[in-house]
Amino acid sequence: MSSTPSTQGYEIVDFANVPGVPCPCGTAKRGLADVSDYPGTIHVTEISVDAKVHYHKRLTETYFFLECDEDARMQLDDQIIPVHPGMCVMIRPGTRHRALGKMKIVNIVFPKFDPEDEWFD
Repeated sequence: MSSTPSTQGYEIVDFANVPGVPCPCGTAKRGLADVSDYPGTIHVTEISVDAKVHYHKRLTETYFFLECDEDARMQLDDQIIPVHPGMCVMIRPGTRHRALGKMKIVNIVFPKFDPEDEWFD
């Protein structure tokens, strides 16, 4: 992918070829980060059981759950909610959050993901 708008009118991301990077939740494969005319990023994230509570000051994340252990949950500030495949949770800036249990998600992030906007208490 290039950093200039595509003359084809579309972009393709094959996540099988996107390298994973460590994140507070486990390992994320981040797509569309280098596409200048797309305002966000799309991540496929494998969440480990030891996800760390964190928050973002600018970013809004939307988790779409693809796969989950039966006991999978999300901590959202002081609430813990059960999650399952097919659910979606939108997380506004300032919301402390973490995943509890193993899961695989698609994370839609607006504006583009910035690792400098990961904060820990």
